[in-house]
Amino acid sequence: MSNAEGDGRKKPEPPVRLRTRRPCPLCQQPSRQKYHPFCSARCADIDLHRWLGGQYAIPASDPPDFDETGESLSDRRDDGKDGT
Repeated sequence: MSNAEGDGRKKPEPPVRLRTRRPCPLCQQPSRQKYHPFCSARCADIDLHRWLGGQYAIPASDPPDFDETGESLSDRRDDGKDGT
């Protein structure tokens, strides 16, 4: 049986694009909806590996040492000027 006009089947409609197309952030190829925002499973896996490896970590600044400031935490509490 052939898929003629009379068998009642419709052509599938293309999927609705809710996001604008952007290039893959790793290789700059056009992104594909299945792997958005990447172009392939390979680029998505590379990005995941970078996240899990800590390459995207934001460097945090350490709080100042109390030795450098010249006062300790107990000195701040005892002077009564901390607002409590």
